[in-house]
Amino acid sequence: MNAPAPGHGDRRTVAVVVAVQAAISLGYFSAMAHLVVHLRDDLELAAGLIGLVLALRNLVQHTLSLPVGALVDALDPVRAGRLACLLRAAGFGLLGTVSSASGLVVAAVLLGTGGALFHPAAQSLLAGLGERARTRGYAAYTVTLHAAAVLGPALGLALLNAGYWLVALTSAGLWLLAASLFSLLRRAPRVPAGRGAVAGVRTALRDRVFMGFVAVSMPAMLLVDQAAVVVPLGGADPGAVTVFACVVAMVSAAVQPWCAAGSRAERPGVLRAGLLFAGGGHLLLAAGAAGRPAGLVAAAVLHGLASGLLQPAVFQTIARHARPPRYGTYLGVRAFFAGLLAFAGGAAVSRAFEAGPRGATAALLVLALIACAAAAAARSLPVAHAGPPHGARDGADEPGPDAVTVPDHGMLTAPGTRR
Repeated sequence: MNAPAPGHGDRRTVAVVVAVQAAISLGYFSAMAHLVVHLRDDLELAAGLIGLVLALRNLVQHTLSLPVGALVDALDPVRAGRLACLLRAAGFGLLGTVSSASGLVVAAVLLGTGGALFHPAAQSLLAGLGERARTRGYAAYTVTLHAAAVLGPALGLALLNAGYWLVALTSAGLWLLAASLFSLLRRAPRVPAGRGAVAGVRTALRDRVFMGFVAVSMPAMLLVDQAAVVVPLGGADPGAVTVFACVVAMVSAAVQPWCAAGSRAERPGVLRAGLLFAGGGHLLLAAGAAGRPAGLVAAAVLHGLASGLLQPAVFQTIARHARPPRYGTYLGVRAFFAGLLAFAGGAAVSRAFEAGPRGATAALLVLALIACAAAAAARSLPVAHAGPPHGARDGADEPGPDAVTVPDHGMLTAPGTRR
């Protein structure tokens, strides 16, 4: 029997990864969009404890991203993706059935561990495709995410009438479905046995151009994550939270096809614009926009533009930096540092909201300032040549810490995650 053409294999990989994305995103957003309201109203937790639980999930996920991203490269993205889905199914199942702080901590750890495995696994499969398939595949991947993010909160709101337990168990079922879909994929190429995970992490950390990008893009995770937290913490009801989440997702989905076309996502201006839109969204919320329907929608539009620009900018930049098959390692390094900032910032924001309206306004203004500072720093990002083509021997031709950078006609990456 004839072997399938490379294009056939690429299409199969994209189709399965997009189907997985549809299932897990629908499950994730249906549960997460209403989690803060559940913790606030059903379990009557204080804002500081709510923020700590959410931040703990981020801390576990992104702290583990450093070793796990490299291990996904050294092992098998398909197997790692299946395990990730099983862990997250267990985590969402717990969210709907426990009420104690210890139970919530266990759920947060399971969700964080699953996320640390899932994102490098799924994105490594896409990053390993040819350039044309990679660009189109990631566009389909993110558009599917945002389309599910529109439907997810509405699905969760409908199920919420029976109780949050049904929302959480439905989410768990969708993650189990995603685990079964991974079995449709062949195993991806692995890093040669002699090229360990530690060597891959060391190479990424010595890549000065890449680490410059990491430093500048770190606040993106904090800014995007907090958009979904500060609105319900500010007192918005489930209907308003659903509207906000759906508008953010619709705008993000609308931006993705444009951003994915050609090499737009790799341009420094795209990263800067995404950061500035995020800052503007938090500034609107600081001005009390969440209290008015029009203001809430305007803030959601800005956050949607931010998400729609930042996600492909980060993916394409990492894909350009990473030597195949080292995408998981590079993604893990960036997610580790960004996750630490997101954890510290998320905990601080939640504590500020406990102090009342003045504290909440101050926290939102600080988030806006962080976004503006990161956007200004992005103007000085250096650029360098892309890594060697697919198939190059891992570890060969690795640049030293003083590798020379050259202009690249405005491209953010000639060298260079979430969800």
